[in-house]
Amino acid sequence: MDNRVEQLRKARGLNQEDFARAIRVSRQTVSSIENGRYNPSLELAFVISDFFGLPIEEIFIHERSDFNEKE
Repeated sequence: MDNRVEQLRKARGLNQEDFARAIRVSRQTVSSIENGRYNPSLELAFVISDFFGLPIEEIFIHERSDFNEKE
């Protein structure tokens, strides 16, 4: 899942450590989210959404798959 966390964080002038402290996670968690190595829980996604004042779908980009498609 792609996301705009790094872009939004930098636009606010925050480093990873300050952002992590604000949303109560480790800096490593922020780094992993920004690099796409970790998808946050729904609860953490809402915390990030609230922090930036944006809907989740404007921060986290989910590419839908067609579940009805036969392989």
